[in-house]
Parts: sequence; structure tokens; C-alpha cells
Amino acid sequence: MNRAFAVMTALICLLFSSAGYADQPHPWQFDLQAPATPIMHQIRWFEHYTLWFIVPITLLVLVLLLVVAVKFRAGANPEPSRTSHNTLIEIVWTLGPVLILFFLAIPSFNLLNAQLQLPEADMTVKATATQWQWNYEYEGTQSPVAFDSFMLKEQDRAAAGKTDVAAYPRLLAVDNEMVVPVDKTVRLLVTAAPSDVIHAFAMPAFGVKIDAVPGRLNETWFKAEKEGLYYGQCSELCGKDHAFMPIAIRVVSEDRYKTWLAQAATDLPGANKALMAAVDKPAGNFAVAANESK
Repeated sequence: MNRAFAVMTALICLLFSSAGYADQPHPWQFDLQAPATPIMHQIRWFEHYTLWFIVPITLLVLVLLLVVAVKFRAGANPEPSRTSHNTLIEIVWTLGPVLILFFLAIPSFNLLNAQLQLPEADMTVKATATQWQWNYEYEGTQSPVAFDSFMLKEQDRAAAGKTDVAAYPRLLAVDNEMVVPVDKTVRLLVTAAPSDVIHAFAMPAFGVKIDAVPGRLNETWFKAEKEGLYYGQCSELCGKDHAFMPIAIRVVSEDRYKTWLAQAATDLPGANKALMAAVDKPAGNFAVAANESK
């Protein structure tokens, strides 16, 4: 009874506190992460749109299978039908899929065009993948800013000031996050180090997933609509530590970003700690559920 009550309580909390998990996956999640960019809004809408086709088709096929299994079994039909042609049925099963694909193709092409059509960017960040870390370079800045981003080790939490597991979850938190301003278009250049393997930069809440290929420079973009700390991971099987190559992007106000950028050029640890002190808040009620899920 206690376990059942705890599960029901957790589910209720998840339903009414989804905003607290907008930046990371959570236990019992059955939908895409809450969108934080215009592209992710479109992706989430398209996913829900396709369900209006997938669910009825699945149910229809299930009903047809049950009808065939019951009505046309050997016991009910000792003399099998010799029907070999039905014009109406052939027209329906030809035109039906064509119309369904037509209604799926149009919004799909619109979404693909929005993803691939790069708007005018406010800033450019280059992400280089290696086994097993990410390196970020801020281009077009007055002072060069570049740093490595490793997965945060448990023994380093206290020194980094990241003891809050709800805000800095295990296996997703990193030592140095990519920092970008809110409501700004970020052009993201993605590649992998020479002589390395193929990786993939994926940020679910942003609707971003692009391969990092050695010797090739891919580009994508995102525009975060709200501040927060967002988590992703390498989504390509890149080796034995593939599961330990997280991505963290901290979205802050433009003023805080400029302050961080100016200090990060000469003192990255100090800039990160100052930014954390300015934006981190006490964990909410969802911290208990997050801790229990570990």
C-alpha cells in the first residue's frame, strides 16, 4: 500500500509540476520534453498531430485481425471463400495510404524547412566532440573563449558547488556548461576532432540533433525562449563511454551572459561560480522525486 501510494503521489506531482522538469528527463515520462525553442514547439505539435493517424490505424488493424481470427477461422468457415478480387477494397487500400501520407508530408516538409533554414544569427558557437567530452568555442567575441566540458564526477560536486542533484542530475551535469543568452538566435557549428569517431549533438528541449563528423562541419541553430539549465547527450554510439558524454546549456539573460563572457575569457571557473550564484535557486518540491528516482 505504501509503495502504491508513493507511486500515485509521484505521478500527481509530475502532472502538476512538469515545468520543473522542462530541462531534463524525469521518471515515468511518456511524452517529449517541454519545448524551449520555436523548433521544438513545432516538433511537439507534429508528434501529437501524427498520433491522430497512428492511433486509429493501429486500432483499425487490431479490429480487422480480431474479425479475421474469429469470423474466418476454420471452425466457422469449413468451406473457405474463393474471392480473389474486390474493386472497392483495392481502391480503398490504395487511396487511403496515399491521402494519409499527403496529410503527413506537408507539415513534415514545413518542419524540415524550418530546421534547415538558418535565420540571421546573433552569435556563433562551435562544438567539437572527442572521446568523451565536448569543447566549445565562442566565435566573434572580443576575447577568445574556449573550454572543455566533461561529465561532472560525484566526488567533484562539492568543489563545483553543484550538490543539488535535482538541478545537477547524475550522469547529465557537467563541469562547464555552454552559456547562451535567452531570446537570441545561436548558430551552432558541430564537428568531431580529427581521427576521432562520429558523435551527435542532441538537446531534446531545443529540438536539436545533428551529427558531429570528423573532417566535416555541420551547422544548426536554436533560439531558447526561457532561461534555465538544459541537458542533452551524445546520441551516436561513439565508444565505451558513450553514456558519459552529456551536454549542458545554461540559458540566462543577456546582461548576465555579457558579464559571464567578459570574465570567462580570463577566469572561467570564477565566471561559472558567479553565474551560478546569480541564477541558481533552492530546489522545489520535485527534488524529492528526482532523488528517489536515482
